[in-house]
Amino acid sequence: MCTTCGCNDPKNSFTMASPDDHAHTHHSGETHAHGHSHGHHHHAHPHSHSVDSDHSHEHDESDHHHSEPTKIDVNMDILGQNNLLAQRNRGYFEAKNILSLNMMSAPGSGKTSLLERTIVDLKNEISFFIIEGDQQTMNDADRINATGAPVVQINTGSGCHLDADMVNQAVKKLKVTDHSVVIIENVGNLVCPSLFDLGESKRVVIISVTEGEDKPLKYPTMFQKADICIINKTDLLPYLDFKMDKVKEYALQVNHHLEFFEVSAKTGEGLSEWYHWLMKSKNAISEL
Repeated sequence: MCTTCGCNDPKNSFTMASPDDHAHTHHSGETHAHGHSHGHHHHAHPHSHSVDSDHSHEHDESDHHHSEPTKIDVNMDILGQNNLLAQRNRGYFEAKNILSLNMMSAPGSGKTSLLERTIVDLKNEISFFIIEGDQQTMNDADRINATGAPVVQINTGSGCHLDADMVNQAVKKLKVTDHSVVIIENVGNLVCPSLFDLGESKRVVIISVTEGEDKPLKYPTMFQKADICIINKTDLLPYLDFKMDKVKEYALQVNHHLEFFEVSAKTGEGLSEWYHWLMKSKNAISEL
């Protein structure tokens, strides 16, 4: 898990800022950042014998008793620590009657555009607080800030996903109010984000019609753990060889509980159904 992309590298760190913050880097290359590491440090204990020592290494084979090697699953340890903090996040959201959504997708699916339009269209009915996750830049946070919604950008460096600790810190920085909606726009990646519980109420996976119908079969874990599947950019359907019934069929093979919304963030097609679900889910949590 994550070994090829480098997000388990002890040298990794993440930075967090809102668009109003003044992030800066010193001439030495030092950046103000919070260190984040999944690494485990092993201390070596050297053991050597002098060449002139009388200690003999000639042993009868019967003297050696070889036990089976112990396997330590570092990945499970990482996920275990993350899940403990995710439960704390979830308890916080529930106590404040907050609907929290973890929005995940591949890069280019249009989730930031969908988020922008959702905020603008519903800003008189819902108080939104947004957490943006990207490896670099403040671009998405700047776009969300222009809508008027409070937003914090988390830059993960070489990390390919957000985790519960990052979300915990971002929520504190946002000073989220009761009965609001927190939307976490995860790093664009259909693999690692699906493995990390953030304490969210619901998981939303977004795919676009430009990505092909077989995405659910190629990335099954993402779809297995999602509650909602939004199929975006439907305005491009006349120009593509994309079969809507086929992508739903594949997704339901992976997770037969998935609920679908076909939308175009550009034209507004299908957004009323998405908005209805969002309002209904927010009100259900507020009434608890």
